[in-house]
Amino acid sequence: MCAREEQTLRTEYIDEENCRMSEKLRVGILGATGMVGQRFISLLEDHPWFEVVTVAASARSAGRTYEEAVGGRWKMDTPMPEAVKKLEVMNVSEVEKVASTVDFVFSAVDMSKEEIKAIEEAYAKTETPVVSNNSAHRWTPDVPMVVPEINPEHFDVIEFQKKRLGTTKGFIAVKPNCSIQSYAPVLTAWREFEPYEVVATTYQAISGAGKTFKDWPEMQGNVIPFIGGEEEKSEQEPLRLWGEIKDGVIEKAAEPVITTQCVRVPVLNGHTAAVFVKFRKNPTKEQLIEKMVNFKGAPQELDLPSAPKQFIRYMEEDNRPQVTLDVDYENGMGVTVGRLREDSVYDYKFIGLSHNTVRGAAGGAVLCAETLKAKGFITKK
Repeated sequence: MCAREEQTLRTEYIDEENCRMSEKLRVGILGATGMVGQRFISLLEDHPWFEVVTVAASARSAGRTYEEAVGGRWKMDTPMPEAVKKLEVMNVSEVEKVASTVDFVFSAVDMSKEEIKAIEEAYAKTETPVVSNNSAHRWTPDVPMVVPEINPEHFDVIEFQKKRLGTTKGFIAVKPNCSIQSYAPVLTAWREFEPYEVVATTYQAISGAGKTFKDWPEMQGNVIPFIGGEEEKSEQEPLRLWGEIKDGVIEKAAEPVITTQCVRVPVLNGHTAAVFVKFRKNPTKEQLIEKMVNFKGAPQELDLPSAPKQFIRYMEEDNRPQVTLDVDYENGMGVTVGRLREDSVYDYKFIGLSHNTVRGAAGGAVLCAETLKAKGFITKK
């Protein structure tokens, strides 16, 4: 090959690469220096649809490179992506300035609930869609709270939200709490059998508090029987997932009635749930397993980049699922269930496991954004 042909091919490759990159949606991460923000950064490395172009955090981090701002606080197992190291951190409170650089944002800001509500609405009003990991807007009546396999139809409430906000493109969508991911999908797969009463105890990893064992050495060998606000979220948020849009707002379902206990355990990643269920109908164990393993939704049908091929898997072994063996199932986006059996008081009981900072946090939000893009809610500005 002559030098001219080689140069032409190189130029064509660069042009194709630039075109491919320009087709990606420009993404900003609000609260980029925290644990969930770092998880967003990690998950979005080499994403086929999204490119992180802006990182924003508090005023004390603004003006420094992302690498400098995070310093020794990088908490992911994988190295910090090269593409973000030299990005200058912007002040998350300079809403117009940040919004002008992106097509949409992921929100993982660490503020009070009222401050989060205000800043997320401010971004939405700049015509910038906000996909939030935070809890502040989970009960705002016209804000969809979505697990894409369970209730993607709730995104339709966005049109009512836009009217309230006075926007054409800007809106807020949220994902639910990490604590419900290991059992709400399972109960959804079983809806035709009419579960009406559920008891769940969740054993929750320390990363759910934004901690590692280095940050929280007193959790080594320890159990704390209280996590503020988790039990209410664990009992009520599944009901919102199963609710319906009525008169422009989402009304939660009445059943099943759920009662929970939430316990912090010395595990880095992975929330485990021990769940007991009563049904109005009388399914067999074989029917319950069949419904779980074949359960799929919009992400699988649309073949979205982050979608697990099989959302829920069932393991027959008595000693599974285990955090160390199973938390990364489907790159942390799947749910693993085991020990399904009849119970002497309830009808059935099982153990569920999900990755709390992937499916339960940043990964769940990324999947929401992919669904929103596929459905035309998020586009280039």
